[in-house]
Amino acid sequence: MITEIAEIEVKPGMEANFVSGVESCRPIFARAPGFHGLELHHSIEHPQQFLLMIKWESVAHHTEQFQKSPDFTLWRAAVGECFADRPKLHHTQTVVVGVEQA
Repeated sequence: MITEIAEIEVKPGMEANFVSGVESCRPIFARAPGFHGLELHHSIEHPQQFLLMIKWESVAHHTEQFQKSPDFTLWRAAVGECFADRPKLHHTQTVVVGVEQA
């Protein structure tokens, strides 16, 4: 399993639109082959910056299947107008997991 991390900067005043766009697209991701979940994080220090973290079975599930599907077009139509710049993408593998102590 891999994690796609998308660093996204949105246009000023578009933060709520972006969040609602991501929320509305959850079913699009849920039906994508190899999809295992997503999280959207909003920067406290930089309110126009977000991190979208998506779990995929493999990089190919993201780049070869989802990005080349009609659903990717729906995703970009829902959130693309919010982008201040092109998202920066990273594909990562988890190598250390911490456990919260009580």
